[in-house]
Amino acid sequence: MNRGWFITGTDTGVGKTRVAERLLRALVQQGERAVGMKPVASGCRVTHASRRCEDAERLLAAGNVAADYVDVNPYGFTPAIAPHLAAREENVEIGLPRILESFRRLLERADWIVVEGVGGWNVPLAERLMLADVVRAMQLPVIVVVGLRLGCLNHALLTIEAIQRDEIALAGWIANLIDLDMQRVDENIAALESRIAAPLLARFPHESPGHDNASNIVFPSGAIMRLTQKAE
Repeated sequence: MNRGWFITGTDTGVGKTRVAERLLRALVQQGERAVGMKPVASGCRVTHASRRCEDAERLLAAGNVAADYVDVNPYGFTPAIAPHLAAREENVEIGLPRILESFRRLLERADWIVVEGVGGWNVPLAERLMLADVVRAMQLPVIVVVGLRLGCLNHALLTIEAIQRDEIALAGWIANLIDLDMQRVDENIAALESRIAAPLLARFPHESPGHDNASNIVFPSGAIMRLTQKAE
């Protein structure tokens, strides 16, 4: 296993970037050299120099390793649609070798790497390339971000089942409240804890879209210790 983690989620928009960003900041605060990566992104904005993904920029800023943006985000597409469809529209084929080249360059500069996925787990990237293929090649354990809202039990357990079926290590999961009106939050978390054979690493409170109104919330030091000790 490489020294780092792959952050996936139960769906798109469940807080993967939020978790990855805080994990990176926590590692930096402990004196580690940490770098983030977003291998594939859709919905990028076009700048005078290149396309830029907000999530990738946040990960780059959260780490403390000098890295080229193109390594942090090797594939970025303008349409905010499924990545394999965005790639097809732009006549690009997402390839594993290019992703792994960037991944290795980042690893050479850092003690730890935090890689954020795209969408959920069973995401196609190309005709014969799934997101799970990338994670397997990176040899990283997975952290699952569970977006707490109605229906999260089904989404979370199906995601965990798929990761286990793909025979990829599960480091733990994060409970991230994305629906402020969700009822029986504690009971839902308890139901997942009793069914997921991996630790609940943290609970993150709700934050308004576009506003980090929980900026004082950090990745728990105990979870960082558990993750790093297991990965070493």
